[in-house]
Amino acid sequence: MSFLIVRRALLLTLFFLAETIFAQSPFQFPTANHALFQSGSELKFFAPTAPEKPWTSGSFGCVRNNGTRLHEGLDILHLHTDRRGEPTDPILATADGMVAYASDKPGLSNYGRYIVIQHEIEGIQIYSLYAHLSAIAPGIATGHNVKAGEPIATMGRTSTAETIAKDRAHVHFELNLFMNDRFAAWFRQNKPGERNDHGNWNGHNLLGLNTCDILMAERPGLKKFSLLDFIRSQPELCRVQVRANGFPFLKRYAALVQKNPLAEKQGIAGYELTLNYTGVPFAIVPRAESELKSPSKIFLLSVNEAIQRANPCGKIVIQRGGRWQFTENGRQDMELLVY
Repeated sequence: MSFLIVRRALLLTLFFLAETIFAQSPFQFPTANHALFQSGSELKFFAPTAPEKPWTSGSFGCVRNNGTRLHEGLDILHLHTDRRGEPTDPILATADGMVAYASDKPGLSNYGRYIVIQHEIEGIQIYSLYAHLSAIAPGIATGHNVKAGEPIATMGRTSTAETIAKDRAHVHFELNLFMNDRFAAWFRQNKPGERNDHGNWNGHNLLGLNTCDILMAERPGLKKFSLLDFIRSQPELCRVQVRANGFPFLKRYAALVQKNPLAEKQGIAGYELTLNYTGVPFAIVPRAESELKSPSKIFLLSVNEAIQRANPCGKIVIQRGGRWQFTENGRQDMELLVY
């Protein structure tokens, strides 16, 4: 009897310990591969772009084409294969949420077959994306609710951009903010003649957060992770003034909008946005007419040159003739944001 009591007490202790760990982690790994937490095991976790490339090429950030090309997710390596060498790892929902989009047509995107799930965490709508899938699990379709850790797909090698070799089969995993509910209309207006097979769920409408930093910040034993604090503490690339009101990002990410008594008193004529190098607006300040610096709809206020030098792959701003200005891509992204 005493053994059963001790055993029950031990199980309860382990249960509450597990509950505590999970309570500190709003996101779980999307596969059983957790080698990210093991020092020196990077090549067991990341799938580099080629055997001769470093593991960092499978990580997040300015890691492609000698630092000039942005990779907005993590390429997490397979653990298991079948007799043909094809990956069989289950892909798991990173958090509770709802399936926002599931594309079962791998030939229509560089993501191949992919799923996007919407999550609500600390008042922030964040979207996880799982790409290069070989199959989507039965029942996983737009509007379906999922629980953290629930199998949603099987890892694969699908893509239109490249042939993914069996030895580097992986899931491309992203955590994103969503730019604009009006993306499809913006695309038709600004990209005439180009195809958009995925409506608002085109990858161009998603702004990547550093997924690696988020997962690493959730190691057991660390203080409780706050997604809102993480977003608010992004390194500043630039500040932008926009003469616009009512664009969808403001409502969706109201938690990022700061107080400004002057604008509240005089009326809001526009906003000042602070962006990180991937284009995420992580601080939004309403501005009165008297505070605006230019009559332009979109105006670049300042650039943090050290951040730009360290992260050139974002390609949002460029210096010409000693003067900072938006690149064409940067200006298009800002126009999409406030469309």
